[in-house]
Amino acid sequence: MSTLTAIHPRQALFGTEASSPVLPVCDHYAGVEARMRKSLALQAELGGKAGHAVFDVTLDLEDGAPVGGEHEQALLVAELVNSPANVYGRVGVRVHDPRHERFEDEIDTLIRLAGHRLAYLMVPKLGDAQEARRAIETIKAARLQHGVGHIVPVHGLIETHRALQQVAEIAALPGLESLSFGLMDFVSEHRGAISASAMGVHGQFSHPLVLRAKLEIAAACHAARITPSHCVVTEFKDSHALAKAAEKACRELGYTRMWSIHPDQIPVIVDAFAPVVAEVDDAVEILSAAQAAHWAPTSHRGVLHDRASYRHYWYVLERAWLTGQPLPAEIEAAFFQQA
Repeated sequence: MSTLTAIHPRQALFGTEASSPVLPVCDHYAGVEARMRKSLALQAELGGKAGHAVFDVTLDLEDGAPVGGEHEQALLVAELVNSPANVYGRVGVRVHDPRHERFEDEIDTLIRLAGHRLAYLMVPKLGDAQEARRAIETIKAARLQHGVGHIVPVHGLIETHRALQQVAEIAALPGLESLSFGLMDFVSEHRGAISASAMGVHGQFSHPLVLRAKLEIAAACHAARITPSHCVVTEFKDSHALAKAAEKACRELGYTRMWSIHPDQIPVIVDAFAPVVAEVDDAVEILSAAQAAHWAPTSHRGVLHDRASYRHYWYVLERAWLTGQPLPAEIEAAFFQQA
């Protein structure tokens, strides 16, 4: 396929337009030292099969640090981020919320000791757009103070009414790469008006207020060209229910990433977010023909395609690569060798 040496799809289809972040579809959280180390080992193992990380690891200070031991936990996490166990550079950290007394110390410690290797920092419980902006500025200031040239992307967690009301403004903030939905805190914010069943794997997809929140977050993220990340499923032993939830989040609600809180959830989420074989085959054929035609309109099985549909199929192909799906060798070499 000599045509594959032609213009890359990203250049042909997006040009100088700001590109969306390309993040692994699964974000796995761990806060206890043994589990953090096991998560890094699993990331390296699964990544070795795909040639890149198929899920991110978020080391957790908010739920992982004992009260009074936050600084020591930050030192441990910085050590792990810097360690050889971080094979692919896809390890981030969740810090405490911006109102917590240890927030600035955690930011300073992590940036000073591991800023050059941080994939991102997750900031929970964003109260509103003003607080989100201050958190991003705090991270930037620490980076500049310590001479860290690596831009550390910020991920945020939407958990309150006010944050949801301002989600479009928050999503548009420079420096933000992803927004997640904090299901448990959001339900609790309703002071008992939403039943506890809405926190479960079934209720969270049927309660109107919860569903509305998920849709507004996803829409705001896509409008701002950042990544919407779906919330946890706490029933970690029910792999069938998790698979259905992940498929619904991906195929119906527009999410391109999802949280994991148990290692067994990781392969289920990755498989659910992966395109099916027929979609990948169509994407390979359509994009190959488009590139051969120098991205002019083409026909595939009697259907006309142009740059609008080419963009869609590029995202399909990119998702297949992210999730470690097998691709033709010439396609992977031409399109993803520099990814």
